[in-house]
Amino acid sequence: MSPRTARSVLADRATGALLGLAIGDALGMPTQSMNRKQIARHYGPISSLRDAVAEQPIAPLHRAGSITDDTEQALLLARLLIDGHGRIEPRRFADALAEWEADMEARGSLDLLGPSTKAAIAAIRAGAGPDDDPGKSGTTNGAAMRIAPVALAFPLAGGRLATAVVEASKLTHNTGLALGAAGAVAAAIAHALDHPGCSVNDSTRVAAQLAAQLEDTGNWVAGGSISARIGWAAELVHDLAQDDVLDVISTIVGTSVASQESVPAAFAFATRFADDPFQALCLAAQVGGDTDTIAAMTGAVLGAHYGVSAWPTPIVEAVVSVNELELTPLVDKLLALRQSAAGHAAP
Repeated sequence: MSPRTARSVLADRATGALLGLAIGDALGMPTQSMNRKQIARHYGPISSLRDAVAEQPIAPLHRAGSITDDTEQALLLARLLIDGHGRIEPRRFADALAEWEADMEARGSLDLLGPSTKAAIAAIRAGAGPDDDPGKSGTTNGAAMRIAPVALAFPLAGGRLATAVVEASKLTHNTGLALGAAGAVAAAIAHALDHPGCSVNDSTRVAAQLAAQLEDTGNWVAGGSISARIGWAAELVHDLAQDDVLDVISTIVGTSVASQESVPAAFAFATRFADDPFQALCLAAQVGGDTDTIAAMTGAVLGAHYGVSAWPTPIVEAVVSVNELELTPLVDKLLALRQSAAGHAAP
């Protein structure tokens, strides 16, 4: 493969990851925080983008294709990474998150900061600095849902990705559970970008390995091991029929905002339906619970493996148009950071 072709493949997969994040997010927007019975009653099977019903608890009556905090915070993180040349200044990150929430409130949205991020930002605004460890109790999936740009900006080799994940996450989610979860999602994306043609199962094993490494960092909080639960969840659904997959993930793996539920759930969807990425996102959107985040993480992982072609063109066009997304400049700049990081890691 020529250098030009390699760069083109890398850009396609990186774009596919961000599009997968946004598409999964948009598919899950109308079903988030609803249970499976409510989703079935209001929507039936999810097979495309849907307007949110008035009964939607977070985004009532939102337009089909609208993204939520998952994609918006990921893009915010991407811009901060680019502006900081690969580094994120903690206070600027905190201010940016607080400003984002204020803007969402002004627009009348209930899609605001998650519990871990909100607690950390409140502590910072009350005078806590990074050394006070405002993210010491953050265990939810907020760091994992927005980590995709870090995986675009840093390769897996040389430990640079692991360091970057911690730097991008610890301000709000400085626990082994949350860091392991963010590391798993980042590792799967980065591995797919670094190894074109690798299987989703290969990347899932790599994801569990980095999760295990990062689970020993940050503050210890009781909870099931992210790395162990990723492999367990993927194996649990391996041979199951579609309806049984939904039953098992919703009732046994779990679909809450807890990192040890939603992140293994995302990997279960990604591995079981690796041959049909869009169907994986549609199913994640109807599993109940934190559907937008689970589908967004699933989409980022699968998009990194298969590129833009993984996603139906009408769906891509709708999500890009509704949200006025301009991903190409971000992808180009994030991949420039990746190239620089790889060069610095070289002997």
